[in-house]
Amino acid sequence: QMRLEESGGGLVQPGGSLTLSCKFSGSTVSTVYIGWFRQAPGKEREFVAGISWSGTSADYSDSIKGRFIIIGENAKNTVYLQMNNLKPEDTAVYYCAARLWGTPTMKKDDYNYWGQGTQVTVSS
Repeated sequence: QMRLEESGGGLVQPGGSLTLSCKFSGSTVSTVYIGWFRQAPGKEREFVAGISWSGTSADYSDSIKGRFIIIGENAKNTVYLQMNNLKPEDTAVYYCAARLWGTPTMKKDDYNYWGQGTQVTVSS
């Protein structure tokens, strides 16, 4: 059983930056892969970025590539999503999720555990 908790959301102006945190606890395995997803009103939950806890891979969706960075801090069991040059279309609830085994994936149904989400609003 794993628990994930997001924090760091808020209101930011277009062009601004925000860093989200995902702290996880409980039973983990070295193969765990942590993904960030987001869901805007009326839209499907979509993959944003992910990182393998072994540090062997990091993945990004095309919509945020070059603007967001995912970073893992092993000592704190925390994964950060650094978001730069934010746009109004980045407005969504952001979730982190854990996939315990298997290859990294962007499919939300392949993840075993989810956090409650944190709201990010980009508006002037």
